[in-house]
This record gives sequence, structure tokens and C-alpha cells, in this order.
Amino acid sequence: MEKNLYYILISSLFLYMITKHFLHKFRKFPPRPFFSLPIIGHLYLLNKPLHRTLAKISNRYGPVVFLELGSRPVLLVSSPAAAEDCFTTNDLTFANRPKLLAGKHLGYNYTTLAWAPYGPHWRNLRRIASLEILSANRIQKFTGIRRDEIISLVSNLFAGSQKDDRFVVADMKSCFFKMTLNTIMMMIIGRRCYGEDTEEPVAGKLREMVEETFRLSGGMSNIGDFLPMVKWVGLNSMEKKMEELNLKKDSTMQEMIEGHRRMRKSDSACYEEGKTIVDVLLSLQQMEPEYYTDEIIRGLILVMISTGTDTSAGTLEWALSLLLNHPDSLKTAINEIDNKVGSSRLMNDSDLSNLPYLHGVINETFRMCPVAPLIPPHESTKECIVGGFRVPAGTMLLVNLWAIQNDPKLWKEAERFKPERWIEIEGQRDGFKFMPFGSGRRACPGEGLAMRMIGLSLGMLLQCFEWERIGVEKVDMNEGFGLTMPKARPLVAKYRPRPHMVDLLSRT
Repeated sequence: MEKNLYYILISSLFLYMITKHFLHKFRKFPPRPFFSLPIIGHLYLLNKPLHRTLAKISNRYGPVVFLELGSRPVLLVSSPAAAEDCFTTNDLTFANRPKLLAGKHLGYNYTTLAWAPYGPHWRNLRRIASLEILSANRIQKFTGIRRDEIISLVSNLFAGSQKDDRFVVADMKSCFFKMTLNTIMMMIIGRRCYGEDTEEPVAGKLREMVEETFRLSGGMSNIGDFLPMVKWVGLNSMEKKMEELNLKKDSTMQEMIEGHRRMRKSDSACYEEGKTIVDVLLSLQQMEPEYYTDEIIRGLILVMISTGTDTSAGTLEWALSLLLNHPDSLKTAINEIDNKVGSSRLMNDSDLSNLPYLHGVINETFRMCPVAPLIPPHESTKECIVGGFRVPAGTMLLVNLWAIQNDPKLWKEAERFKPERWIEIEGQRDGFKFMPFGSGRRACPGEGLAMRMIGLSLGMLLQCFEWERIGVEKVDMNEGFGLTMPKARPLVAKYRPRPHMVDLLSRT
């Protein structure tokens, strides 16, 4: 009897999967892996690093794949043509974000620019970001801040170098994070977090907050987003960590706002309107206090700190790692800077347009090691067609940017680091093969700022110092886990001042 019951259960399960599979094909939905288990669906297929696992699934089933991840339908896209369908023809359809727990607990209940659903509120936040915070005029006003912080990094490295021409070891992950956080904080509130006369405890809180935010938001690491029953039985420890982090970041952000408020009142005589981003937001609050609440301001500050620090610092770390593993490319980039900028002055923003090879290094880093290997998820609001297949309303969209940008069918010698390929490519994006800042309505608005920060930082470090790996072995290029794609092992490198730059660095 027990054996018969066992056979009946197995047969029923098999019949269920067969019927579901052929109904799926009959309705012209995208192809999908055959075995979709009850309750968990295709979750059993996922391993870390997620972007590589998803690339293997796409290699087997095609560039448009339908997955059932627990209770959530997911469209996996890994080709330029399908991505173009999503971000042009169906851009409005996919303009929403899925309701993930990170958006609830870390995105002020889906009200921040990153997590808000498409609509009047999101459009207003986007307008503020594009016109008030990250406009070309605002970025130009902050040129001095960016350059000062990069020079501060160069000066600190020079001060830590040996006087007898020996190489010195530096933790570059920490250097890049401190520099980018200082830059962003100077733009936001006019105060640095690291260096002399700074508040190191605040810096520690912010660094922990940024790293924890990306770790908890990472990829699809929160099982509660796909299996709601996990929350019902009280097993979702990830959500509890999010709630704890939300309390910490809330109090840190509010302290910053209140401190700036007090400074504006006490120093009103010499207060300069619009000097910092918080100044701009507090001025908007005075005009429309009902809309520009402290929560809205905290959300905008949080997005700027999170997206402006970890992503830029991570790209710089990957770029220097790639150059250390490719000495010929490193030499070519340095020679270009020597020829175009020289050694009588430190390079500046205006030099970047004259350094195509350096620009190629940055683009090749974006291509091979995108800090966001999966474009942040979107969700369809109605049924649409992608790649000739029907996509139901309420489907979460995952575009595997890493898979597209490392596809050997799209890129000649895709596995090789070749900055020179970008000198040959006409235009920046080359279609939808290259989307380091996303595409469509919800593309990252910080591209202009990021390109200037990364370009000037990397360029000045190559101009001023000689760089070497700490040993004979190549730098470890394995990937860590998180919403961004950190290096599994932080970069540690050897450096020393270039002889003809010592005099200039001594006077900087």
C-alpha cells in the first residue's frame, strides 16, 4: 500500500511538470528549465556567483528564459536584442520595481529613487536628481571638491612612501573607499569623513552602512522575496538584519540633516545658498515642506552615498587590478598620460577627453567587471512581447549585464583585457552590448559624475606612481557576493613615486 502511494505521488508530480511544461510552450511563453519543483520552482538551480549561474542557464535555454523562483515569475534576458526590447519598446511597461524586502526596509517603504514605483513621485525624485543634484552644472561646481580629494589620496600615498626608492604596500580597497566617501560627503554636507579634523566614528558608521546595504540587497540573496512562507514561520533572519540596519542608517542620516540645519541657522550671515546638496534639499523643503519631508531627504542622501561610493571605489579597484595583471596595458596608459599631460602639473578633468586609451581602460573594466553584473530588477505592469515571446504582467525582469558584456559571440576575444578595442568602437555604448549604467527610464543618473571621478582618480594615480603586484602571481580576480560585484580578495598593491614626479608631489 505504501509503495503504491509512493508511485502515485511520483507519477502525479511528473504528470504535473509535463503538463505545465507543454502548456507553457503552447502559450508562447519563453523557454524554461524543465524541472520546476512545487513551491520552490527553479530556485534549486541558483548558486553563487549568481550572474555566472544565470549565464549558464541562458547558454542552455537561450537569451530569453522564463524562471519560476518560488512564487515569483522571472524573465531572464542575456542578449542585446532582448535588452533593447525591454528598454525601448517596452520601457514604460518595465519601468516599475518589484516589491522586494530591501525596498521596504532599506528604501523607506519603496519611496527612494532606487525603489519607488514608476509614477509622479518617482518622476519628481528623478527630476531632482537630474536637475538639482547631478546636473552638468552641479557636477561642474563640484570639480574642485573631486580634485581636492583625489590630490589628498595622492598626497597620503606619497607621504607613506619610502625615501630610498623602495616599493611600499597599500590597501587600495580602503584607499579608494575613503577617497570616494570623502568626495560624496563633501558634496552632500561639506564635511569629510576621513583625514585630519574629521569624525572617524561617523566614517565607520557610514562605511558599515554602505557595505551592509549592498550585502543585504545583493542579487537575490533574500529567500523571503521568493518564498513568503519563510516570513510566516519566522525563519527570515535576513529581514531582521534589514530592520536593524534601517534603524541605524535612519539615525545616522537624521543626525547629518539636523547638524546641517543647525549650521545654517548659526552661520546664516555667511551661509552660501546651494553650496552643498543638503543645502539644496533643505531649501526645497522650505518651499514645499509637505512633500520634501526629512524622510525624502534621507532617502536621496542614502542613494547618493550608497551608489556614489561603493560602485566608483569598486570600479577603481577592478581597473587597477586588471592593469597590474596586464603590464603592457599599464605601460601604454602611463605613456599616454606622459605624452598628453606631462609632469609639470597634475592632470585635471579637462585632460580626460584627450586620453582615449585611459577611457578605454575604464570602459574595458566596465565591460569585464561590471560592479552591477545584474541590472537592478524591473517588473512588468502589463503583458508584453520580448524576443518574440509573451511575458505576463507582474514578471520580474533580470538583465544579465555581465553575460552580455562577456559574450564571445558579441565581443572578439571577450576573455581578454583589450582597452584598445574601445578606440576602434564608434560611439560610447555600441548598441545594447554595453550598458554599465543601465538603460531606459531607470538608467543610473550618476554616469557623468562617476566617469569624472573614476577617470581623474585612475589617471592621477598612474601619472604619479609606479605600480606592481605584491608577488609573482597575478592579482586574484575572483568575484565576491553582493548587489555590487566586489573582489573576493581586496586589492593590495605595491607603489612608489615616479622619479620625475617627486618634486611636484613634494610641493602638492
